Amino acid sequence: MSVFDNSDEKADARMDQIFETMKSEDKEALKAMFSKQAMTDADNFARGLDALFEYIQGDVQSWERTGTYGGKNEKNVDGSHKKEVDSTYVFSTDEHKYEIAVYEFTIDTANPDNVGVYSICVINKNDKLNPEARYWGNGEAGINIGNS
Repeated sequence: MSVFDNSDEKADARMDQIFETMKSEDKEALKAMFSKQAMTDADNFARGLDALFEYIQGDVQSWERTGTYGGKNEKNVDGSHKKEVDSTYVFSTDEHKYEIAVYEFTIDTANPDNVGVYSICVINKNDKLNPEARYWGNGEAGINIGNS
């Protein structure tokens, strides 16, 4: 019996949603993707949300997944189940190239408030300290821009 892990497809579907919110400049739709836990843990979520829409210059032209890590799949003895999917992408606008990392809990039966996007980290490729390394950001709750 084979078990199919559809983490790549889930991550790509989430990226489609994120890019659509950026294209339509729909901050409320992007905010709604975040888990309640992320909103609680994030330092000044509203400031990060505004900064993201200012930071990304131009219209998204193309994007490509550079990695998905869906290995954080915990099944506990108490029957609870938690799964985290971390994914990275490169994308181009008509003005710049960027890298983005998304951290999301797709399952958390012990804490349903944790389900949803936890962190979005984005950087302009020109600002990377190590241009050859895959960008994972810092993974902190909310929206994080740059090398921090």
